[in-house]
Amino acid sequence: MKYICLGYYEPAKNAAMAESERDAMFDACFAYDDHLRANGNWAGGEALQPQETALTLRWKNGKVATTDGPFAETKEQLGGILVLEARDMNHAQQLMAQHPALKYGSIFEIRPAGDMSEMLKASEQRRQKTSAR
Repeated sequence: MKYICLGYYEPAKNAAMAESERDAMFDACFAYDDHLRANGNWAGGEALQPQETALTLRWKNGKVATTDGPFAETKEQLGGILVLEARDMNHAQQLMAQHPALKYGSIFEIRPAGDMSEMLKASEQRRQKTSAR
């Protein structure tokens, strides 16, 4: 059985961190990811770009309505994640606007995935230096 774990954070708190503190946090997170991989518990994951890059779709007055950002009401809960391959945000919107769940009241938030490869590479280099000591 797979579980999708969404990590939430406080942007202001994150922005207030010293670079060394933020690096230490990411290093610990990436090290734990390595642990999960080694034990067969890692099934995959993606970072999300900020909510400002999102597009929300809903069924309204017999058609698909869109808004920028994740402005779903708080009473709704995240029910799952669908990973979609699309050319760009417009293509993604076209694909998801056809999803039957919209007509049943579901709301989809579309966000581009964040690329953490450079951060991971920098973390690996820092951790190699630390373990070499």
